[in-house]
Amino acid sequence: MRYTGATLLLLCIVAGAVPAWAQSAALRGFVTDEDDGQALPGVNVVVEDAAGAVRGAASDVNGFYYIPSLAAGRYQLRASYLGYALYQDSLTLDPGEVRQLDIEMSVGDTELDAVTVESERTSGAANVTAGLQRIQVRDIELVPTPDVSGDLASYLTTVPGVVTTGDRGGQLFIRGGEPSQNQVFIDGIALYQPFHVLGFYSAFPSDILTRADLYAGGYDARFGGQLSSVLDVATRSGNKRAFNASVAAAPFVSAATIEGPLAPDRASFLGSGRISVIEQGAARIVDQELPYNFGDVFGKVHVDIGQSGQLSVTGLHTWDRGSVGNLDAPRPDEVRWQNTAFGGRYVFVPTRLPILAEVLVTSSGFQTELGPRDPQPGSAPDRISEISQFGAEVNMTQYLALADVHVGAFVRTTRVESQLGGAFQNISTDRDFVTEAGAYLGPELRLGGLRFRPGLRFTTLPNQNQTFLEPRVRAEWQIGAHQLSGAAGLYNQPVVGVADRRDATSIFTAWTIAPQGQTPQAFHAIAGYRVTPTPWLDVALEGYYKSLDDLSVGEFTAFPRLTTRLQPAEGEVVGADARVEVRAGPVYGFINYGLSSVEYTSSSERYEIWFGEETIQYRPGHDRRHQINALLRVTIAGFDVSTRWQFGSGLPFSSPLGFDSFILLDGAFDPYEENGDIRVVYDRPFNAELPTYHRLDISVERAFDLGPLSLTAQAGVINGYDRRNLFAYDVFTLQRVDQLPVVPTFGIKAAID
Repeated sequence: MRYTGATLLLLCIVAGAVPAWAQSAALRGFVTDEDDGQALPGVNVVVEDAAGAVRGAASDVNGFYYIPSLAAGRYQLRASYLGYALYQDSLTLDPGEVRQLDIEMSVGDTELDAVTVESERTSGAANVTAGLQRIQVRDIELVPTPDVSGDLASYLTTVPGVVTTGDRGGQLFIRGGEPSQNQVFIDGIALYQPFHVLGFYSAFPSDILTRADLYAGGYDARFGGQLSSVLDVATRSGNKRAFNASVAAAPFVSAATIEGPLAPDRASFLGSGRISVIEQGAARIVDQELPYNFGDVFGKVHVDIGQSGQLSVTGLHTWDRGSVGNLDAPRPDEVRWQNTAFGGRYVFVPTRLPILAEVLVTSSGFQTELGPRDPQPGSAPDRISEISQFGAEVNMTQYLALADVHVGAFVRTTRVESQLGGAFQNISTDRDFVTEAGAYLGPELRLGGLRFRPGLRFTTLPNQNQTFLEPRVRAEWQIGAHQLSGAAGLYNQPVVGVADRRDATSIFTAWTIAPQGQTPQAFHAIAGYRVTPTPWLDVALEGYYKSLDDLSVGEFTAFPRLTTRLQPAEGEVVGADARVEVRAGPVYGFINYGLSSVEYTSSSERYEIWFGEETIQYRPGHDRRHQINALLRVTIAGFDVSTRWQFGSGLPFSSPLGFDSFILLDGAFDPYEENGDIRVVYDRPFNAELPTYHRLDISVERAFDLGPLSLTAQAGVINGYDRRNLFAYDVFTLQRVDQLPVVPTFGIKAAID
């Protein structure tokens, strides 16, 4: 009954907010860059009437803006965006008119007062609202990387609450969640492992991005299917007026990008490709074997269909392979994976209705395997896991005077298949699938400085005979230089990823459908405060809580190399972030601190035998209690100098007590001839802690304008003071594998405009 009441309440709110829009005028359109015709998100478009009253809106990721419920009459229009010249115009609106006014912005210096500048700055290290951080290309390019072009992965590792396996492994844990609990999209297409095996890189080079929205929790009703976080990545369209190309070379990666018009001012394409050159570059610099090979290929076609529609098609393929354990072992393991994703997106604006509609059709697949580094011809990997998804969704936004109403419907089918060689004994090795269908409603109310966004998501799993109703809420209140924000909600995840993380070496994840009646669920709560005391300073504080139910974790036994059965568990995450960001002319910097506590509780009759109690509590392997990131960037005589220092407290792991021999009593055997297998005898789960992690990275960059050709040169160093940071520790062999040593980097990028 409480869910029915919540639904009726939302419908009443929407109905009460609907004005007689048919009697009012409205202004709408798309904002683009004058030079290349690409959409510009985040542009402030305002209109002022004769009495001085001001109304406005910001363009969305499509460059679309909508200002509803305007009285008939004459208006002055202004559009402003940092780095672009101020756009001004005047217009007269008739009663009931819906005026389509597309705006082209030209690059140039704009004289803006401090208040305007702050209103336009929608991203930044301290610009966080109830767990949401909006990341733009200019933010990514501030972080030192071993490449000339930036990568989203490098920026994400500066965010407090994001724990990584370092410069190897490609695993991100966000505010206590597992990597398989993160939901990642590129242009609305789901990706399951978008991060490369070398942690500096993802499937998202900055050259193809418009922006990325990171919800570290508390995300709204549009998103669902994962427990922990959402990373929503939007890519740009290609240049619709001229052909551009660029190539880049560095010791880790070589890359190329090309774009241009298919039909001038109407259709464009964008293509990008990267491939690792580590064995020919970085490995020779450090005189150390770096057995990593990875790359990605991206393509997009974008078409403007008249004034009221846009169609885009996006494709992405990534591949990775690398050894993640001890290379001197008799049989070193190698992990391999690949992503393949395609999707079509149609955005439509009806002629008379105050609505923006979006239709998405997507398909994605992910395959991963673990096996010997140099397998025998014809031999199969030890473990294989595959997951694929096909989906369709419709999203609509209705623009009203005091509210925007977001509604949508979706359907998707996910198929999983695993061959695990007996490693996960109570996961079926047969194919399985689950279908999800549902809808959501999420009005966004605007009352002065208050934005309130309640929401409700309904999901049904027909083949699992399960139904979920997930109420959500997000709110922010701007009071001058101060902002208060909060979020809360319920979430579920019918498709789960399971990994055995007891060794601090395994990055293999097996995907499976959650058992009926044991679908993992979570509750999120976030509260935040942000203040901008001066135009050059931001300070932000956030606290968060997550409750995780019906998790599937590896069961603790004394013989992990023989069997790893699944064990249900509950989880609790409590944490807080503090961020300070400074912008003072040629100097930019930030420092942030993350405090987090993650605790799992698991029960089993076997625990009474092993540990003397049936229920155990432990810190999982990604519980990093303390984390610090500091960045300083200074522009001196045309050179951009960036310095970044990061620190992380030690991660927990299960220490061994010793070893013995084990004989499985599964048939007749001769005890005089059978020696058994060596097994490790563990202490209590995650009772020990690995060493702390810290590293200094520096880069110096300079751009040269040579007419139609522009060159960018970069030099720097990774792990500047050669800290010996641990990557993997094999408790079976008691051997460690370290992160990268000190690595000098250099690169050059050439672009033709």
